[in-house]
Amino acid sequence: MRHQRNRYQLSRTASHRKALLMNLSKEVIEHERIETTEAKAKAVKPELEKLIHACQARRSSRPSPGAVRARPGQVRRVQAVRGGCSPLRASATAGTPASSSSARVRSDSTEMVLLELV
Repeated sequence: MRHQRNRYQLSRTASHRKALLMNLSKEVIEHERIETTEAKAKAVKPELEKLIHACQARRSSRPSPGAVRARPGQVRRVQAVRGGCSPLRASATAGTPASSSSARVRSDSTEMVLLELV
């Protein structure tokens, strides 16, 4: 039974979903704005918030090895966030992901959103 399993499934296997979320978060960090479907944006937003808050928390203190090893590929992304957010997103409230409605896909009427770092 799926009691209290509240993660987004996105009609993918666990490994495919993990790779998708890692790639989407990497693209948002690199480009600061991407256009994706609403479901994918909702799925990647909590992961992105965790990374950004980890980046901001690790500026003043030493990174904990357990937190860095929590997910594969996180070290590279945290370093990218840390390097990218140093001058622009210095405050604790800045650098959070926000999504705004963009358009609908003509073929299947899927809602597209613009996911960006604010």
